[in-house]
Amino acid sequence: MYHNILVPISFDAERDVSGPLKLAKLLATPEARVTLLHVVEHIPAYAISYMPTDYLAEARKALKKELDALAAQLPNATGVLVEGHSGRSILDWAEANNPDLIIISSHRPGMQDLLLGSTATQVVRHAQCAVHVVR
Repeated sequence: MYHNILVPISFDAERDVSGPLKLAKLLATPEARVTLLHVVEHIPAYAISYMPTDYLAEARKALKKELDALAAQLPNATGVLVEGHSGRSILDWAEANNPDLIIISSHRPGMQDLLLGSTATQVVRHAQCAVHVVR
């Protein structure tokens, strides 16, 4: 049983987040803290000028609302938004907050993942705690 669980959440249309949430519920102690973390990737400077001025603020608000709705499904869960590169930001958050388990979803790797590496692969290789990968 784990006391501090990190669940990185991706809002890709093809990803189902129910598996990691169920697993977090099963592996958590009754008083465990569960953090649902979503990383907002940086938007290139050349692209930001084509977006409405309030786009980022509205997107963050919508993402936070979605995270909070997911967190409401688990006891002692909170949603956190951070900005950066997904793999590195997950590892940085984990280093700063010392979870004892990371539950991360992974898709079936394609050729680009074999060449460049996926977020789940980066987390598995570099995390300082247990990592459970859900497919």
